[in-house]
Amino acid sequence: MATNRFQALENVLDRKAKHTSAPSDKISNFYGEMVFNHNTMQEYLTDEAYRGVQDAMVEGKRLDRKIADQVASAMKEWAISKKASHYCHWFQPLTGSTAEKHDAFFFPIEGGRAIERFEGSMLVQQEPDASSFPNGGIRNTFEARGYTAWDPSSPAYVIGKTLCIPTIFIAYTGEALDYKMPLLKALHAVDQAATEVMQFFDKNVTKVNATLGWEQEYFLVDKALVAVRPDLAMTGRALFGHAPAKGQQLDDHYFGSIPERITAFMRDFETEALRLGIPVTTRHNEVAPNQFECAPVFEETNLANDHNLLLMDVLEKTARKHDFRVLFHEKPFAGLNGSGKHNNWSLATNTGHNLLSPGKTPKTNMMFLAFFINTLKAIHDHADILRASIASSGNDHRLGANEAPPAIISAFIGSQLTQVLDRLVANVKSEEMTPEDKMELQLNMGKIPQILLDNTDRNRTSPFAFTGNKFEFRAVGASANCASAMIALNTIMASQLRIFKNDVDHLIEKGNRKDEAILKVLRDYTVASENIRFEGNGYGEEWVEEARKRGLPNLKDTPRALDALIDKKNMALFEEVGVLSKVEMHARHTIELENYVMKLQIESRMIFDIAQTMILPAAIQYQTDLANNVNALNTLLGTEAKKGTVAQMQLIREIAEHIDGIKTNIENMLDERRKANAIKNVRDKSIAYCDKVKPYFEMVRKHSDKLEQLVDDDRWPLPKLREMLFTR
Repeated sequence: MATNRFQALENVLDRKAKHTSAPSDKISNFYGEMVFNHNTMQEYLTDEAYRGVQDAMVEGKRLDRKIADQVASAMKEWAISKKASHYCHWFQPLTGSTAEKHDAFFFPIEGGRAIERFEGSMLVQQEPDASSFPNGGIRNTFEARGYTAWDPSSPAYVIGKTLCIPTIFIAYTGEALDYKMPLLKALHAVDQAATEVMQFFDKNVTKVNATLGWEQEYFLVDKALVAVRPDLAMTGRALFGHAPAKGQQLDDHYFGSIPERITAFMRDFETEALRLGIPVTTRHNEVAPNQFECAPVFEETNLANDHNLLLMDVLEKTARKHDFRVLFHEKPFAGLNGSGKHNNWSLATNTGHNLLSPGKTPKTNMMFLAFFINTLKAIHDHADILRASIASSGNDHRLGANEAPPAIISAFIGSQLTQVLDRLVANVKSEEMTPEDKMELQLNMGKIPQILLDNTDRNRTSPFAFTGNKFEFRAVGASANCASAMIALNTIMASQLRIFKNDVDHLIEKGNRKDEAILKVLRDYTVASENIRFEGNGYGEEWVEEARKRGLPNLKDTPRALDALIDKKNMALFEEVGVLSKVEMHARHTIELENYVMKLQIESRMIFDIAQTMILPAAIQYQTDLANNVNALNTLLGTEAKKGTVAQMQLIREIAEHIDGIKTNIENMLDERRKANAIKNVRDKSIAYCDKVKPYFEMVRKHSDKLEQLVDDDRWPLPKLREMLFTR
């Protein structure tokens, strides 16, 4: 196996940058050319069909069959002009990745001839196998029927030679089996709630869109090295490997010059992404060696989420063309920064206003404070839901490490905004406000834009930070579907805005003027949500104790964090808002726990396989070589050899100790795994894997990593971290 390692390293040294060229030097000439977007629709559709699609996209109206047939015919003609031969419904099952089934436009007719056919019924709905995707007990194996249904709000696109149609995925009985359907419901709910609240401030607002700007972090490793690292190939992370002498401690990789080979890869995937209408604008080196980030401009949340999933697919395919493999795991290399997917979230009106950006008048700033404070209140009251939305086996390795926020959900708003809220609390009394109080508040509100302009500091340890005109949910993992976090955030925000509207209306009915009623409610919310605000170091142990005193949940592992999904108050909230039913919540709880168990099972099996068949044989062979050397010296030198073999004997003893440590711990791990596998209840099984099986992973690794430092480099079977992490 060590021979394979050196062969792989030779292949890496032979790599050269693969230069590619964009379809045009000017991005605007090819941006979105593979998307059935508004301009393309206007070119290919009749006015009637175009209006029908717009009504479906904006207002959610149903397309009648005649219009659907026209759209399908136009979409087919456009796709064929882009060299497409097949079409598929592209959906997001609860596997964590996307799915698609390709069908040809080709259709045989009499006389041995054929035509290209694509009708409205094919566009609007398909029937994939529902039982083979995770469903959490909603469907039995023999009940295979499920439906994908077209989502007109996310445009179709051509990739390769296939027309891809974004769709929802539901069971025959109507339950959502995907991420898109509940996301659309959550976005609709927050739109309705925010629009109603906006009637206090601007009656011209008839729609509010949640916006999302994601930042995708990832690692690149040469594919030849991944091929001889079974742990990376099978689990996405290095289960073994001693930290290199030079890692990220010099901070010389962060925002550094991008190597030529990486730049060629980036140009290639960016060109493909831009042709698909994904507005990627940012690329840079991240903190860890071989870690990078890309980011687009903000988009409506549903479209932004589709674009993120599509981009992840483009990244993987492009990486293979450039002899790389891309790693989205949240912590692929111990001791180095992990990878997140920061979700920058805000709300925007159809009149062009960002509701989390202050304006030039006290009125617009009161509007800003209303949405800002309601967001803090939603986070405070439902921190457990947000924590559950980002829970995964991969993120458990990352949260609380030196580059990621802790598992304790808190919000950072900065000292200047803290002072604004403190003044709000001080000035707004329970009795009627005096003219002096009103003047003081107006002056303070008028200063908010200047405060935010100067208040540019960030808190990288905060899971949920306000960054000037948006909130940044930093705790989302790199491999996650953004929809999980966005479903949670927009659902709790919709619920909170409904409560706010009712509370203000109640005070108005009691005789309070509108502005005074709004300010009194915001004051109460500011006081009630104070505990969620934290400006300090989230990594410090003192914060853990402080959070406990504040009553904030500290859910360090996935199985316990996921309990929030089946908490009675949370299930009632999701049902009341109309996003997920109790049945769907229980199903998702089961699916996430099963996924957690399966991933730890796979890692456990890989640890056993690699340790037993690669690491131990290499260590034993080197130990045998040392023993033979000692025996040969004893034969040649007799009693004189004793002093000359002290170092060898000590090395043999150290190797023996670590061999024994690996063997003992993998046997204990297997024993605990057998016990866990016998448990029928999926939550109990996940707890057993978390508490009993997983701790042995690091125990085995500790002994293996010590052996890596002792065994002859020529004999070590796995590419080392220092060999994988410095692409030039």
